[in-house]
Amino acid sequence: MTKDEAFEFLDRTARGIAEMFGTSCETLVHDMGNPKHPILSIYNGQVSGREVGSTLDILGSDKSLDTTALTTDFVNLYATTPSGEQIKSSTFHLITEEYNLALGINFDFTSLAYANRTLVGLMRADADLQSAMWQGGESQLNQIFEECLTSLGKPVAELNKKERMKLVALMDQKNAFSFRKSVPFVAGRLKVSRYTVYKYLGELAEEKSGARKE
Repeated sequence: MTKDEAFEFLDRTARGIAEMFGTSCETLVHDMGNPKHPILSIYNGQVSGREVGSTLDILGSDKSLDTTALTTDFVNLYATTPSGEQIKSSTFHLITEEYNLALGINFDFTSLAYANRTLVGLMRADADLQSAMWQGGESQLNQIFEECLTSLGKPVAELNKKERMKLVALMDQKNAFSFRKSVPFVAGRLKVSRYTVYKYLGELAEEKSGARKE
């Protein structure tokens, strides 16, 4: 493959990727055989503000690269442009004795990062509604626990695993686990670890899921 043929292939690839992933995805072809590694073609150059002939990298630098960087592929690395955009960057080389060309892909995820922070903020809650509306959550948990225990007809010390799971299931039916710190409370009353209570809840959820599928 000649240099012109290699460039034509990489240029078509760059154009296709840019079209596929939209205006946030900058793609370009570098001549890495040139010490200044100029850009031979570029699509969606507004991401970094560069154009054909530019010798700047995605970081806005025109420093000479070391020998390793000139020949090494870089995949999914983080970068920040001079104007502050957050970028995921990859570079893939096509090297022969006659040429060293590289395909660069830079995806601007700045807007996604802002959206993620907004979503995290929207989903954040300081406490559960039930505990906020009705004070004395622990006393209510205690009351629910005692009611469920009474229905089993045994003291806690005599409960086997199946009966402990039954108690947890009864409490779940009464929405006891919507209270804040309900798992530590139940674990303390049953004299088991929090992990065990979470395990019971997980097994109960699996049983419900299996019943729905049937």
